[in-house]
Amino acid sequence: MELLNAPETWVAVSFVGFVALVVYFKVPGKVTGALDARAERIRLELEEAQKLREEAQGLLAEYQRKRREAEQEAEEIVALAREEADRFKIEAREQMEELVARRSRLAELKIAQAEEQAVADVRAAAADAAVAAAETVLAAKVTGKTASDLVKSSIAQVKDRLQ
Repeated sequence: MELLNAPETWVAVSFVGFVALVVYFKVPGKVTGALDARAERIRLELEEAQKLREEAQGLLAEYQRKRREAEQEAEEIVALAREEADRFKIEAREQMEELVARRSRLAELKIAQAEEQAVADVRAAAADAAVAAAETVLAAKVTGKTASDLVKSSIAQVKDRLQ
C-alpha cells in the first residue's frame, strides 16, 4: 500500500488521466489542425506576397521602359527642334542675303539709269548750246539764203552726232 501513499504514483496517475482526457477530446488533432490551418494561411499569404512582388517588379520594369522611351522621344523632339531652328536660321539668312542682293541690283540699276539720263541731258544741253553758238556765229558771218541753208544742215548734223 505504500504505492498508494507515494506522491509519485498520484502524479503518474494524474498525468496518465490528463493525457487520456487530452486524447479523448482530440486536443492533439485540434492543435495540429489549427497549426496546419495557420501554416496554410501563412503559405497563401507568402504566395500572394510573391505574386504581388512579381507584379510590382513587372510594373516597375514597364514604367522604367516607358520612362526610357519617353526620354528617348524627348531627346528626338529636342534634336528635331534644333535641326528645324538651324534650318530656319539658314533659310532666313539666305532670304536676307537674297533681299540685300536684289535691292543692291535695283539700286545699281537706278543709278545706271540716272547716269544715262544725266549723260543724255548733258548731251542734249551741249547740242542745244552748240547749235545756239553755231547759229550766232553763222548769223554774224553768213547772210542770206546760204546762211539759212547752212544753219539748218549744221543743226541737223550736230543733233545727229550728239544723240
